[in-house]
Amino acid sequence: MRYPFILLIFILFLIGCNEDRSITFEPLTFGIQSCQECAIVDITVPEAIGNKKIDEVINTAIREEVISILNYDDEIDASSINTAIESFQSEYAKLKEKFPEESTKWEANVTGEITFENEKVVTVRLDYYLFTGGAHGYRSLRFLNFSKEKGTELRTMELFKNLETFQNLAEKEFRTQENIPESNSINSTGFMFENDMFYLPENIGFTEKGLQLFYEQYEVASYADGPIILNIPHKEIKRFLALPIS
Repeated sequence: MRYPFILLIFILFLIGCNEDRSITFEPLTFGIQSCQECAIVDITVPEAIGNKKIDEVINTAIREEVISILNYDDEIDASSINTAIESFQSEYAKLKEKFPEESTKWEANVTGEITFENEKVVTVRLDYYLFTGGAHGYRSLRFLNFSKEKGTELRTMELFKNLETFQNLAEKEFRTQENIPESNSINSTGFMFENDMFYLPENIGFTEKGLQLFYEQYEVASYADGPIILNIPHKEIKRFLALPIS
């Protein structure tokens, strides 16, 4: 009589193992472009529309990143993208009031996309451009990596079995790409790594082609050099990863 019970347990186990970890995304858009006295704001980011824990985690992380990009007014406690837009507009309005002759509009553009997804991991990239006066605007990106299994956002150290071992690989790949002899210091060709020691960038994320390391302008080189991007193929990073990517 125990067999039906054991069979039920086995079936439930199989269902758990085959849990659907797919995520459905829809574009979420915010924008202010038609107001003559307003800054230009154009935001389109992916929104996870399911009811799983990971959906909420992804949406919260994206929201917080967009808020941090836009929030220019310390007097406004931005808790949503809309209030962050208000913060951005408020600071622009203060500038216009102080300098009425200022004709150049502020601009904020944020676009998001899914750059990688499998059963274990999903990566979102936010590309953004900000112009708040001066000679030029600022363009950059932010990677957000998530574990579907844990339902959490992944820190850089959680991506790898051993961060130091991966960093050694990344330095080797970086030297090859930038033609820096192995016997020379990492800054010997004009880079500006602090203490003349190689380190990983703040922005690291998965793409369909591999792992992208994105050094922002000023992070390790001059503004004129622009961002420094290193792409390492999946086959080369596979053995270093804490989570499977294929």
